[in-house]
Amino acid sequence: MSDRPVPASGQPIVFRGGTVLTMDDRHTLLRGGDVLVAGGRIAAVGHNLDVPEGTFEIDASDGIVMPGMIDTHRHMWQTAMRGYGADWTLTQYFVWYYLEHGMKFRPEDHYAGNLVSAIDALDAGVTTSVDWSHGLRTVDHAEAALSALTETNGRWVFAYGNIFAGPWEWSVREDVQKFIRDHNTGGDRLGFQLAFDVTGDPEFPERAAFEVARDLGLTVTTHAGVWGATNDDGIRLMYDNGFMTPGTIYVHAATLTDDSYQRIAATGGSVSLSTESEESCGQGFPPSWALRSFGIPMSLSVDTSVWFSSDLFSAMRSTLGADRAHEHMIAHAAGQTITHHALRAEQVVDMATRGGARALGLDHVVGSLEPGKKADVVLLKSDDPTMFPIVNPYGHIALQAGRGDVHTVLVDGQVVKLDHHLVGIDVARAKRLVEETVSYLESELGSEVWNAGMNPEIPESKVLDNPYMYTEYATVRTHAEEAQETARAHARSRSEAPH
Repeated sequence: MSDRPVPASGQPIVFRGGTVLTMDDRHTLLRGGDVLVAGGRIAAVGHNLDVPEGTFEIDASDGIVMPGMIDTHRHMWQTAMRGYGADWTLTQYFVWYYLEHGMKFRPEDHYAGNLVSAIDALDAGVTTSVDWSHGLRTVDHAEAALSALTETNGRWVFAYGNIFAGPWEWSVREDVQKFIRDHNTGGDRLGFQLAFDVTGDPEFPERAAFEVARDLGLTVTTHAGVWGATNDDGIRLMYDNGFMTPGTIYVHAATLTDDSYQRIAATGGSVSLSTESEESCGQGFPPSWALRSFGIPMSLSVDTSVWFSSDLFSAMRSTLGADRAHEHMIAHAAGQTITHHALRAEQVVDMATRGGARALGLDHVVGSLEPGKKADVVLLKSDDPTMFPIVNPYGHIALQAGRGDVHTVLVDGQVVKLDHHLVGIDVARAKRLVEETVSYLESELGSEVWNAGMNPEIPESKVLDNPYMYTEYATVRTHAEEAQETARAHARSRSEAPH
């Protein structure tokens, strides 16, 4: 730990002499600028600010002061398995979590995964995260997952989901709705969404879950345009039934046609890009290039650290790389040369901050450093040689900086990291709890299955594109014939299992 004292609760804080990226509408940038925080809010941004007596001063010279980053899609419970699936395909992920072992996670395992993920996010300067919590078999699991978040001083959106039952089943349960009503008290530190996917079944059983979301005043976040799992049929059903709203977040959206993109644009939705995931798993090529052409707003997310990096620096970097690779590839195929990139570093920094705030309906609260907004602030500063010189600060953030450069993090004006050290967080306890979860899972699976799961050889009968084993609906786009029978067998066994 740093020996430097931490600001007292309510004490004003000023960042002095930094390169300030406000991310306001004009993207105002100040060299040698100050940011004053008082009462949990941004009080002033400018040069040589006068500050109240007793203000805690942070030297931001040779550093970048920016808004806290916002992640719009993170399966936090899976952080207990960090790196386990590094070599998985999407099918292997579906088989491991959805079909075989995801149901073995106890409430305490969700707690441990969420706790480590929450700490990890804050350490990397991600001050707001959507917990896409789709392993909630019971409300006890939900209570455990949520308590880990609320015990950590971040800003959270709890997206309630359950991959082991149809959304039309779990969303209508009174205990689920009571849980949401009891905890969704209207503050901006904790919000709620419903998290579920739309399979494309023409009967549209997901209608019930959309109606629950509407009745509870919640937005919906959904994995859309995922190769072999969700497609244009789901988007069309949502549109035709009036459930595409400005607050809807479409995750990935990588294999949709122009018709679907037009529907998203026309209804004011946004897309959460998880570029590392889309590049590696097979949802489809990261679609930022297509989304730009339709004017669809974008935010960034890390998806799951069972595979990928858990910081938005990596998300920005991979998004720039994927978009530019696609741009060059298409041009070269036509015998042309790209002379100017369409996607710029400044734009992905916006996606990582303001874009996330807009997607979550929090743009009036966070996402930029403007007087009156809540003080979610990050200072990037270190002695690492990657932190100098700061010539192009947007490029520096998107392509040079990393989590090791996160010097200070404020949420609601409260210091959660200072001088590269987390404040008021028991990291040792989190480590112990997640190690207990890993030991439990390894014991439950057995060493042979545990080790094989890191690089599984999947029998042909289990090569499923569609993971939604709570439904028998299938088309040639989602199941091979052999896989359809496997799906029906799983559905029958679950319906016959005691509850």
